Amino acid sequence: MIALEKRPQPARGWVIGAPLLAVLLTMVAGGIMFAALGKDPVGAIRIIFWDPLFSEQFSGYSRPQLLVKAGPLILIAIGLSLGFRAGIWNIGAEGQYIVGALCGAAFGLAFWPSTHPLIFPGMVLAGVLGGVLWAMIPAFLRVYARTNEILVSLLLVYVAEAMLASAATGWLRNPDGAGFPGSRNLARHAGTDNPELIAGTGMHWGVLAAFVAVILAYVIMTRHVLGYQIRLAGQAPRAARFGGVNAGRLVILCMGVSGALAGMAGLFEVSGPAGRISIDFNVGYGFTAIIVAFLGRLNPIGILLAGLLLALTFIGGELAQLMLGIPAPAIQAFQGMLLFFLLALDVLANYRVKLKRRVAV
Repeated sequence: MIALEKRPQPARGWVIGAPLLAVLLTMVAGGIMFAALGKDPVGAIRIIFWDPLFSEQFSGYSRPQLLVKAGPLILIAIGLSLGFRAGIWNIGAEGQYIVGALCGAAFGLAFWPSTHPLIFPGMVLAGVLGGVLWAMIPAFLRVYARTNEILVSLLLVYVAEAMLASAATGWLRNPDGAGFPGSRNLARHAGTDNPELIAGTGMHWGVLAAFVAVILAYVIMTRHVLGYQIRLAGQAPRAARFGGVNAGRLVILCMGVSGALAGMAGLFEVSGPAGRISIDFNVGYGFTAIIVAFLGRLNPIGILLAGLLLALTFIGGELAQLMLGIPAPAIQAFQGMLLFFLLALDVLANYRVKLKRRVAV
C-alpha cells in the first residue's frame, strides 16, 4: 500500500530542482502531444525554445519581443506572489489588468489630441487606480463578508471582459474608425505612447517597471518587517494573529498591490505593444502570471527568470503555429503543463512516498 507522509521540512533538493524538472517533463509530454497531432515533436520543441533566441531567421524579431512579452507577466506575477505567500488567492489579475488598461486609456483619450507631457504619467496613475479599485472588491468582501476571494476575483474577470467589449464597441470607440470596434491608437500619438526606450531591445516603461518591482519585492520579502508578516501569515496564520499581524489589513494591502501592478501592466500594454483598446485586447497575461509566480517559487528573482521562460514559450508557440501549423489550444495546453508538473512535483517536496504493508486481520 502506498502512503504519503508529510516531511517536517520541504526537501531542499526538490524545492530547487522542481522547476527545472517541470520544464523537462513539459518538453517530454509536449513532444508526445505534438506527435499525436501529427507534428514533428523535436522540431516543435526546438522552435519553441531555441529558434526565438538563436535562429538567424527569427531572432531579429523574437529577441526584442522577449522583453515585450515578459514585462507584463513579471509585473503581474510579482503582485500575485505577495498575496500567495500570505495565503491570499487573487485569481482575477486578468480582470484588474483589463480595468487598468481601460482607465488609463480613457484618461489619455479624454485629453486627445493634446501632447502635454503630464498626460502619460496621469494615464499610469489612472491605470494603477483602476487595478486597485477592481482588486478591492474581492478584498473588502473577504474581510467584511467572509466571501472567498478566489471565486469573487475570478468572476470579476468576466465582468471586466464585458466592460472591455462595451468600451471597444461604444464609449471608447474611435470616432474616425469607420464604425470598426477599437479605440484610437495610443501608441501612435506623442502624448499617450509608451515608446521603446532602447531601440531594437523591446525595452519600454512597462519592462523597466517590472525590473523595479522585482528589486522592491526582493527587498520587502528579505529586509522589511512587512515581508516577515507576509511569510508568517502564510505559513502560520495562528502565530501571525498572536504576533499582532492584522489579517484584514494584510488582505487589503496584498490585494491592493496586486491590483496596482496588474493595472499598471494593462496600461503599459495598451499604450505600447497593443496600442489600443480592442475586443481581443486581453491575451491571458493575468492567468499566465499565476504560472509564472509558482514556477518562480514565489521568489522575485525566480519570477524574473520564469517570466522570461514563459515569454519564450509565447513567442516560440506563435512560431510553431506559423511554421508547423500546431493549433493554438495545443500551445496553451503545453504552457499549462508547466504548472501541472510543478504542482505535482511539489507533492514530492513536501511528502515522502512510503510503502506500507497491509496488516491481516
